[in-house]
Amino acid sequence: MNVFGIVAKPMGYLLTFIYDFVGSYGLALIILTLIVKGLLYPLYARQIKSTSAMSSIQPKMKEIQSKYSDDKETMNQKISELYKEEGFNPMGGCLPMLIQMPIIMGLFALLRNPMLYIPDDKMLFAIHESFLWIKDMSQPDSWILPILAGIATFVSFSMNKSLTDSGGANQGQAMQAVMKYVFPISILWLARSYPAGLALYWFFGQFIQIFFNIRMNKLRKDIQKEQGKNNKKKSKK
Repeated sequence: MNVFGIVAKPMGYLLTFIYDFVGSYGLALIILTLIVKGLLYPLYARQIKSTSAMSSIQPKMKEIQSKYSDDKETMNQKISELYKEEGFNPMGGCLPMLIQMPIIMGLFALLRNPMLYIPDDKMLFAIHESFLWIKDMSQPDSWILPILAGIATFVSFSMNKSLTDSGGANQGQAMQAVMKYVFPISILWLARSYPAGLALYWFFGQFIQIFFNIRMNKLRKDIQKEQGKNNKKKSKK
């Protein structure tokens, strides 16, 4: 069993438990998505805090890099001192993302081939249930869910780009601008070939992420406001 399977197996047990409680495969998927996104929220928040902190120290970093451009050793030392002074961990934004990826991919593996990771035979019939307009959740939905998933991905990706933008290079920003359109179109295309259950998970997950991003935008503004106050206090000393 690969690393994603290790995550998918317990998720399969959780999905079965929820299904036993609600009696609907589609509803069980929505509840599972809500639980997973709720558990991941602290990691998203930590990532935004780290990105906001990085944005606030960018001017000081550029000043150090310009001043010590001919002395890499001193430059690295000064940057390390800056990180320590500001209480900034450069891995703070990467770690939450690294933790999230196995969970997201584990869920992807589970919902793409549910019976590989769900030992309960009754789920063999559950995954073929109808839900709303979808006649069989194990079969692809031709258009409605894929379009909803694509739109939700576009909105979420656009909001997330503005949240995590820390003034990177023009080339990186251009790549993100392209991905803003390519990624949602790819999701739409893939959702037309994957089981409707997976497309439902992705759409609902991105729908929740939109509200997370609204909350995180407020969090970022609060952090930046607090950082502005601290910088003013430091400049007065």
